[in-house]
Amino acid sequence: MMKKLNESMLIDFYEFTMANGYFETSHKNDIVYFDLFFRKIPSNGGYAIMAGLESVIEYVLNLSFTPEDIEYLRSKNMFSEGFLQYLTDFKFSGDIYSVKEGTIIFPNEPIITVRANAVDAQLIETYLLLAINHQSLIATKASRIKYAAKDRMVIEMGARRAHGVSSANLGARAAYIGGADKTSNTIADRLFNVPATGTMAHSWVQMFDTEYESFKAYAELYPNAAIFLVDTYDTLRKGVPNAIKVIKEVLIPKGIEFYAIRIDSGDLTYLSKQARKLLDTAGLESCKIVASNALDEHLIHALISQGAPIDMFGVGERLITAKSEPVFGGVYKLAAVEKNGKITPKIKLSDNPEKMTVPHFKKLYRIYDKHTNHACADLLTVHDETIDETKPLTIFDPTHTWKKQTFTNYYVEALLKPIFIKGDLVYERPTLAEIRQHAQDQLNRIWEESKRFDFPHRYYVDLSDKLWNIRQDLILKHTHKNK
Repeated sequence: MMKKLNESMLIDFYEFTMANGYFETSHKNDIVYFDLFFRKIPSNGGYAIMAGLESVIEYVLNLSFTPEDIEYLRSKNMFSEGFLQYLTDFKFSGDIYSVKEGTIIFPNEPIITVRANAVDAQLIETYLLLAINHQSLIATKASRIKYAAKDRMVIEMGARRAHGVSSANLGARAAYIGGADKTSNTIADRLFNVPATGTMAHSWVQMFDTEYESFKAYAELYPNAAIFLVDTYDTLRKGVPNAIKVIKEVLIPKGIEFYAIRIDSGDLTYLSKQARKLLDTAGLESCKIVASNALDEHLIHALISQGAPIDMFGVGERLITAKSEPVFGGVYKLAAVEKNGKITPKIKLSDNPEKMTVPHFKKLYRIYDKHTNHACADLLTVHDETIDETKPLTIFDPTHTWKKQTFTNYYVEALLKPIFIKGDLVYERPTLAEIRQHAQDQLNRIWEESKRFDFPHRYYVDLSDKLWNIRQDLILKHTHKNK
């Protein structure tokens, strides 16, 4: 039997060795600043959606180590008794700042900033990354799928193909944030209030002597949720005609106004068009058509472009696994160290220029056009900088510095909000419905050009003059030192 494990131990082992090392050296009481950010938008898209903050909050609130955990670590003969005692009495005591769940995010800007002693900041790395990486990936994929579906309903139905229990449950939650309307996963409804729904299975049809009998029995049992799976034997010659017969015999006499057919195989464009003709000829213009079968944003876009009269899409494995690019790629990097109240910025250089970090304790501002309320660019500044909205604001490309833009009719929003201060939760946690609405509001405030799937418009994340100069000074300092 598998033991029930303490999730606090979901920590890469090197983080324990690093934390113990800090504890046993002069760095024990150093205050550090770590940024969690990502470098590349999944599927070469134009934006991503932040999700997973609620999981982070729950983890930090419950982060503690049991006597069994301590004994396990002691058995490794690598950790000091002082460090093990620290873990015995552990409670996270630092600060965490984060963008709100549902916020549109872009590469190389901090999604989360952790300010804590070196030990505490190191111990929470793995969970923060796995929570934000997974849920942001699924929320982003769901947003793309919903965008492709336009005003049509999207049902997340991938639990059976998910990469484990947590992936299925938290994936359903993240998909709902990103725009999916419902889920097939019942526990996601109970846990998170994501509306659960479901239809019949092919096995239901096979259990009866005839397809007609199976549809009739289902309609009598579930008259208010009658969606007939019409492709078990022959979609157009048997399935749709049998559904029409049952709708007229059972549902319409009861005054039922919602009913639908579902197609789960074959050429969905052709079959949906032919099914629509059969339904309309029978006077069932209001009957909806649901399509499923290995769908993603590209196939849905193609179906709609070809005129497929599909009203709802059931999307499974390619959503819950984000099949096109199943890794979000978030990282957790040191940005600064604080001693005696003085913050010293830190930078990571690399042979791969894209892996260079942005140093210092930072603020993240989003610049909006006052006329359109659309987001124009993001600006990273040092933590002690403010923006005077009464004055023109000029930003420049951090790499191609001659590329500049000046805003006059604008306003800014500080995106990083305090979540924990000195270990205490100070954030008012929104409901999932509020998070989902925030995501939709965010999507409505970025340009359509950023949402297209092929060659989306690039959204700029720039540095303030002060922050850019600090980074350049550190680059020169470390390249000169290492010659």
